[in-house]
Amino acid sequence: MFGKRITLFKLLGFSVRIDLSWIIIVILVTWSLAMGMFPQYYKDLPKATYWLMGAIGALGLFASIVFHELCHSLVARRYGLLMKGITLFIFGGVAEMEEAPPSAKVEFPMAVAGPVSSILLGGFFYGILVLGRGIGFPDPVKGVIGYLAVINLVLAGFNLLPAFPLDGGRMLRSTLWSWKGDLRWATRIASQIGTGFSMVMVFFGILQVLLGNFIGGIWWFMIGMFLQNAARGSYQQVLTRQAFKGEKVRRFMEPNPVTVSPSISVKELVEEFFYKYYFKMFPVVENGKLLGCITSQQIKGISRQEWGQHTVGELVWRCSLLNTIDPESDALKALSRMSRTGTSRLMVVEDDRLVGIVALKDMLTLLSLKMDLEGYEG
Repeated sequence: MFGKRITLFKLLGFSVRIDLSWIIIVILVTWSLAMGMFPQYYKDLPKATYWLMGAIGALGLFASIVFHELCHSLVARRYGLLMKGITLFIFGGVAEMEEAPPSAKVEFPMAVAGPVSSILLGGFFYGILVLGRGIGFPDPVKGVIGYLAVINLVLAGFNLLPAFPLDGGRMLRSTLWSWKGDLRWATRIASQIGTGFSMVMVFFGILQVLLGNFIGGIWWFMIGMFLQNAARGSYQQVLTRQAFKGEKVRRFMEPNPVTVSPSISVKELVEEFFYKYYFKMFPVVENGKLLGCITSQQIKGISRQEWGQHTVGELVWRCSLLNTIDPESDALKALSRMSRTGTSRLMVVEDDRLVGIVALKDMLTLLSLKMDLEGYEG
């Protein structure tokens, strides 16, 4: 979902990050407020004031979305779920979980926490606005506070739509899950409804473009397409979790992996191993002892002319929780680790010994077979 992310700070133990795409929405919000909304409602102010109001409004939106996602995260932590942190991106924000909610009774309060927090925050800003009108706040201050009151209520209303994976869609899924006790069925229904809502947004966006509202129409179109992909992706995640339920890493591992010596040159590594076996990662072993691994990504930082001047031992990625896994670990844990690190192979280690390699392609083969043979509905 995300590209390059920047960690800004930690809030109550949660890392708050921005995807670089967030910069686009900050610029668009600032521009639309400074050039459109504020001049329309508060006339004859200096142009610099409008831009300052726009910038503060955009920062307020940033803080509001962080608060919304923070409330999701706090409820998740209350139920013992591990959270990766909060990430803001072009379409809003997301509280990233290490694991899915284990039951409908956990998912519902997690989902409802976000819209409730936005409603409360909107009410808070509205209360300040009413107070400000009474004691004579300047127009620029009232303008920004009024915008934050409205945008938080809009944020709550949009998220309450029963369009999975929005909060309202997750509330719907948890209700269906609780009713039938079937997570896959509940997710499929919620995803189909989410896809329906997304298509309405796409159609509305196209209609707006045809009517001359190009920027607004493109925005609706992009949000609709994002929700459609997110709904389908969320359903695929559920199918994946169910397909690998109870499976251990040992089942998928290759017990006799090809290894390399730390003493060989990078040139030899590339020509005799990468180009011969087509793997992007090899364990590095010396005298039977596992030192770590070497990946194609590490080689990219060295120019081709210097390959013969460096050895594998200089570049070895030492063993850690990022590149190793125990053979008795759940297969889903291996998938999660691969996704988090961007690798397609993990070293399987038992008692500090290399016992095999688990590859993403082998796990996906089983997933494909299960979906074909067990009649999983997509």
